[in-house]
Amino acid sequence: MTQPTLEQIRQAPKVLLHDHLDGGLRTETIIDLARESGYDKLPSTDPAALARWFQEASDSGSLERYLETFEHTVAVMQTRDALVRCAAECAEDLAADGVVYAEVRYAPELHISGGLSLDEVVTAVNEGFRLGSEGRGIRVGALLTAMRHQARSMEIAELAVRYRDVGVVGFDIAGAEAGFPPTRHLDAFEYLQRENAHFTIHAGEGFGLPSIWQAIQWCGADRLGHGVRIIDDIAVAGDGEAKLGRLAAYVRDKRIPLEMAPTSNLQTGAAPSIERHPIGLLRRLHFRVTVNTDNRLMSATSVSLEFHKLVEAFDYDWDDLQWFTINAMKSAFIPFDERLALINGVIKPGFAQLKWRA
Repeated sequence: MTQPTLEQIRQAPKVLLHDHLDGGLRTETIIDLARESGYDKLPSTDPAALARWFQEASDSGSLERYLETFEHTVAVMQTRDALVRCAAECAEDLAADGVVYAEVRYAPELHISGGLSLDEVVTAVNEGFRLGSEGRGIRVGALLTAMRHQARSMEIAELAVRYRDVGVVGFDIAGAEAGFPPTRHLDAFEYLQRENAHFTIHAGEGFGLPSIWQAIQWCGADRLGHGVRIIDDIAVAGDGEAKLGRLAAYVRDKRIPLEMAPTSNLQTGAAPSIERHPIGLLRRLHFRVTVNTDNRLMSATSVSLEFHKLVEAFDYDWDDLQWFTINAMKSAFIPFDERLALINGVIKPGFAQLKWRA
């Protein structure tokens, strides 16, 4: 089977589980919103130059430095109109890249400095996703994120439960991992479990195996945001045979989804290169791996570009890309019958048509 080209991959029906709203803004929109709000700290007011700045500032190899770039995007997302616009454009951009289902996350607590309440933030983003999705063949659900260095996780968890039938599909914690273990938010996770609510936890990106173990065994995460460092619990012999440690075996056996974002993982120092990214070994060992963008602005990427990089690095074909896509759809936080309908009614037929053309 011939390798898919980037243009062909753009036509494929794709699924995205790990994408940050404030990490995917259009540079033209950032400049417009900064002008409207009086924010004068942008590194540049030229769209192309600003895009380069975001990418270069994110290439430090440090998760903490990478996170600093969000100061500019969050600063211009403090009004209802700004949030509606950013969310609508997010849905439009993902649809244009062939994404048919996406879960986009954001932290409501970061968007209230302009006077909005947490509820007003959520309703604004939901409205934007609705407007941007209409007639474009995409469904977007929101993940509400609590910042792990703050103390509002219970409040955000309650917000996620309150809106789970009206646009919100789950909960997340994000931010610097080192020094801020997920166990600090145990009360929020226990509440979500009592409410039968879904949640994912950023773990195994900026910190190692202990963060993965805590996220799964102490907090009960449904999915792992990144989880790249699970590779530290896998030993590969000279002949390529892999031996899984207890934690890695548990993650694989339980089919715990790994929300990996190859380009972002390089930028934060979680992987040395695409060719040496753990996703290659993890796919070979049949972990529940998914391919994501993390922050499309900072990484200058899309789901199609991430797939294409993996095709070039690992010689993947259409079957591999379909495998990643179905993994993601199986792992989504919407009801089983709705996931199945997208797999059988959209994803499999879409890939079958592309494979037939190839």
